[in-house]
Amino acid sequence: MTGKTANMQKAQAMVLAAGLGKRMRPITDTMPKPLVSVAGKPMLDHVLDKLASAGFDQAVVNSHYLGQQIIDHVAQRAAPKVLTSPEMDLLETGGGVKNALSLLDQDAILIANADVFWTEGRDALFDRLTSAFDPEHMDALLAIYPVADGYGYDGAGDFFWQVDGRLKRRGDAPSAPYFFTGVQVLSPRLFEGTPDGAFSLNVVYDKALAAGRCYGLVHDGGHFHIGTPDALLASEPVIAKALEIERAKQATSQSGGN
Repeated sequence: MTGKTANMQKAQAMVLAAGLGKRMRPITDTMPKPLVSVAGKPMLDHVLDKLASAGFDQAVVNSHYLGQQIIDHVAQRAAPKVLTSPEMDLLETGGGVKNALSLLDQDAILIANADVFWTEGRDALFDRLTSAFDPEHMDALLAIYPVADGYGYDGAGDFFWQVDGRLKRRGDAPSAPYFFTGVQVLSPRLFEGTPDGAFSLNVVYDKALAAGRCYGLVHDGGHFHIGTPDALLASEPVIAKALEIERAKQATSQSGGN
């Protein structure tokens, strides 16, 4: 069993934790970025805890830079059970997933970056993604977020979200209204014919986009871009307030259902 509902059984999870974290130096001189603490616990644990809450009893975590720290850390977890996928050479995002395919579901894979932080909206993001993924029409479902609302995000955006839910890259446009959050559901068939070794997940996104099978889902909670030590310091009080609001909403929802 990979999830708590029939819908969720379509996907098994992988968390990408092999990046170098260069912008987070000097903190990452001695630890990998996924183990940097945000709101009292490592970013990786925030993602894994969300997977556990969504009903996933197993997840794959890859590692490379200071990878033994990742392996030792996840070995302490009971839920979800973590299978590790160490990389001797950095395989980038696409190569990392391809390297772990034998450990993953054959129908669909829920994938999240280990170094992202978000608060939930009306429903948990993982639940929304796995419920919305339709393999008859989709090969990729990417969680996206409005550029104007992303805390700490200063990029030009990645995608236009079209009326039918399909995504279109920013391309030559000076800006696009949505950026990719680092959370997604992908069909393993996207990796057929991809390069051996290191490559970006952009390779499989482009394949899905060209086939008209890449869709977007707008996250309705909070999203925090934490790329540098200064950004981490500045974001902590904002995140603390956002988590307080999130907990209050959850408490209200639970009391209303009793």
